[in-house]
Parts: sequence; C-alpha cells; structure tokens
Amino acid sequence: MQRSTAVIYTLFFAGAVAFVIAQSGPKGRAATTAPADAGAAVDAAADATAAADDGDAGADAGVEAVQEVVPELAVRSDAGVTLLSGEAVPGLPAEAPKKVRFGVVLVQYRGAQGAPPNARSKEAALALARELAEVAKTDFKGAVGKGDKGSTDDLGYIPRGVLEPAPEYELFSLPKGGVSGPVDTPRGFWITRRIE
Repeated sequence: MQRSTAVIYTLFFAGAVAFVIAQSGPKGRAATTAPADAGAAVDAAADATAAADDGDAGADAGVEAVQEVVPELAVRSDAGVTLLSGEAVPGLPAEAPKKVRFGVVLVQYRGAQGAPPNARSKEAALALARELAEVAKTDFKGAVGKGDKGSTDDLGYIPRGVLEPAPEYELFSLPKGGVSGPVDTPRGFWITRRIE
C-alpha cells in the first residue's frame, strides 16, 4: 500500500515537473501544448509588450493585448472545478473513503494538458466520453481500450485531496465497483471506476 502511494505521488510530481518544463520551454515546445488560438494571442501580447518596452507609444497597446490574452487562456479555468452541468461541486459525504483504488478512461481534447495539437474538439471528446461511459458500465476494460493513451483499468490508490474538486467528488462518491459519467479535468474527460 505504501509503495502504491509513493508511486502515485512520484507520477503526479513527474507530471507536474513535465508540465512546468513544457510551459516554460522554447516557443516551439510551448506551442505544442497550448491551444492554437492561444499561441497567436500570446505572440501578439509579447510583440505589444516589446513595443511598449522600447518606449513606443504602444504602452497601452501592450496592456490591452495582455488583457485580451487572459480571457483566451482562462477558457480551461473551470476544468475540474465544476461539474459537467456547470454546477458547483458539492462536499463529499461524511462516509466517503479517505483513499480509493481506481481505473480511468481518458478522452483528450485540444487544449487539455498533454493533448496533442491535433486532438479532437472538446465537443467531439464529450460525445465520445459519453459513449465510452455507457460501455464502461458493463465492460470497463473494453472502454479503457477505446480511450486515449493514459487510460488504465487499475491506476492504484489515491488519497483525497490530490485531484481537482469535480473528479475527486465523482470518484470518492462512487460505491465499490461503480463507474462515473464523464467529468471534465485539466487533462481531458475522465470516466472513473472505483475498485476499492
């Protein structure tokens, strides 16, 4: 059990480090992880800021360009924070376990962490996630096989407090053997199955 927890923490740490490196690397590397429109907006903001730093009359333009970027980059801010319906995540029931063993079907989309630049749209990903959630109710391994890379029928144990509020609520509210519907996370849509 301690080994599983250590492995999970190591994987999360390695993923966080990889994400930070990818986001702070050269322009080419950052462009592969950012949404296509966000890259153009970031470049425009950088150009406007550079012009403002050079003493051009475009100082206000730099501020405006940065203000335009913030909403574009904030599009994913609710992933994992709200339920799929857009509602706030309720608190976990008092009887919710402190840790669970689970599997996950991952369905990525453009703009999600780790998704390739040519990933499906969010709408197409949601349609596929809903389809796979139906399959997962009777054949979780079959759904895992149809999910994206990163899907697994047994990811091991995870304690409460590690995941974002929405996937944590969905996972820790499931009975043993229960399968969730799709839930949006920063990594894409998840369909989870509680093993223990």
